[in-house]
Amino acid sequence: MPGRTWELCLLLLLGLGSQEALPPPCESQIYCHGELLHQVQMAKLYQDDKHFVDMPLSTTPDRVLQSFDELSKAHNHSIPTQHLQVFLAKYFQDVGQELQAWTPEDWKDSPQFLQKISDAKLRAWAGQLHQLWKKLGKKMKPEVLSHPEQFSLIYSAHPFIVPGGRFLEFYYWDSYWVMEGLLLSEMAQTVKGMLQNFLDLVKTYGHIPNGGRVYYLQRSQPPLLTLMMDRYLSHTNDTAFLQENIETLALELDFWTKNRSVSVSLGENTYVLNRYYVPYGGPRPESYSKDVELADTLPEGDRETLWAELKAGAESGWDFSSRWLTGDPNPNLLSSIRTSKLVPVDLNAFLCQAEELMSSFYARLGNDAQAEKYRTLREQRLATLSAVLWDEESGAWFDYDLDTGKKNKEFYPSNLTPLWAGCFSDSGVADKALKYLEDSHILTYQHGIPTSLQKTGQQWDFPNAWAPLQDVVIRGLAKSPSPQAQEVAFQLAQNWIRTNFDVYSQKSAMYEKYDISNGGQPGGGGEYEVQEGFGWTNGVVLMLLDRYGDRLTSGAQLAFLEPHCLLAALLLNFLLSLLPR
Repeated sequence: MPGRTWELCLLLLLGLGSQEALPPPCESQIYCHGELLHQVQMAKLYQDDKHFVDMPLSTTPDRVLQSFDELSKAHNHSIPTQHLQVFLAKYFQDVGQELQAWTPEDWKDSPQFLQKISDAKLRAWAGQLHQLWKKLGKKMKPEVLSHPEQFSLIYSAHPFIVPGGRFLEFYYWDSYWVMEGLLLSEMAQTVKGMLQNFLDLVKTYGHIPNGGRVYYLQRSQPPLLTLMMDRYLSHTNDTAFLQENIETLALELDFWTKNRSVSVSLGENTYVLNRYYVPYGGPRPESYSKDVELADTLPEGDRETLWAELKAGAESGWDFSSRWLTGDPNPNLLSSIRTSKLVPVDLNAFLCQAEELMSSFYARLGNDAQAEKYRTLREQRLATLSAVLWDEESGAWFDYDLDTGKKNKEFYPSNLTPLWAGCFSDSGVADKALKYLEDSHILTYQHGIPTSLQKTGQQWDFPNAWAPLQDVVIRGLAKSPSPQAQEVAFQLAQNWIRTNFDVYSQKSAMYEKYDISNGGQPGGGGEYEVQEGFGWTNGVVLMLLDRYGDRLTSGAQLAFLEPHCLLAALLLNFLLSLLPR
């Protein structure tokens, strides 16, 4: 790879696209690129492309590749389906064979937060969600360490909690909300192990991959490692662990600085921000056939660019959304994706928050020079967020389009991430955000905050609602000194809790996303069926039950009100709550 660096840079600068222009997502000629991957995935032997690339090998990769090469040549590089099936049965094992179920050692029957929940039905439900950590616990078998070449799974020394469903490995940003739930369940030791896994990955690769598979290696996800450490410290005060790992936290932020920075010129000023950007070629292995078929709709020279943009969309965590579909001629087509051309509000808010925490961490450890360095970085980013992404008229921040020089004014909950991250200097920003939600008619949705107001068929768009985005808006408002913002935060929490509770009452399951267009149901759209589990959904519910447990109810929701009436009603409810009982 080092020998091709200048060649790759030149190709990228010139915008040239060819099959050789970009390196593959990993070196494996089974799990990341090559004829074997292509023939198996295009044969569509499995309902989900992820299935094949999660299958462990029964023998060495060299032996598998040699046998495949002989088989392929015998059939003129077009192996009949039945022969492929026989080949796979001989050389591959079933998905999940490399993992074993694991009950966390620090799991206990009755964590204290359950006692804070007044509604008996919600308290019983919270107890069932607490039980789910045992179902979602996984531990790797020793052979993943001794024979890593036979697995797409990346070895982790410590057990961990997975999202659920098709997701049998860790995912980076999911794990933050999982950890919040685990800490409420008083499972700090499990959280420490998961944190150590992530820190080990940074030491090995310089960053945390999107998820725990080799085909995810060259892309990351929203950078929340520093926040994970902060939450762990707040529950344990384990300063020794921070001291041991502070340089690794710094190394992860350096990855975003070195590999994901971009300059924006406005007037005479130039600002440095961050974006999602994955300059690696080929279809995503876990969505291979879909990516190939999508690329077939484009001229050959545009295909590598498409695949790189799809990977950047996956790195954003929003895979996929109208946020990134801003190309011509039809902005609703996935082939119009241009993730790397947008400067995202949420990514820059996460990094701003991380810089503030790093300053605090270094101060705690007595390193004033490093504390000052990160304090300065945060101040620079605050000024940049204000200059480039903030829109005073709307009262929100917006993604910035590098090509057009304009903000994307569409509604996304991510537009309020700086409020959640505490990255603003205007004390009146929460009231402005509240007006933004009202003007966007978001408060008319009784079952959750929609991911967007655009219906593209992608899973990070209307009518889906996602747990982490509820948290972004609810906690952003709840932390405000404004009573009105705090009361709206409570009502939004009440809406989300009832949606999750009602679906659980019908299905006995938690889901990764919810359709809020018709009373609240499991979500849909995107590239795969909605998944049960579900790590971050459970975590956010437990957080809301912990924050508002004395007020939340499992009963019928407020009747529909116009936004201005809802705000008035909520303020009245708040004032009434102050009266002596």
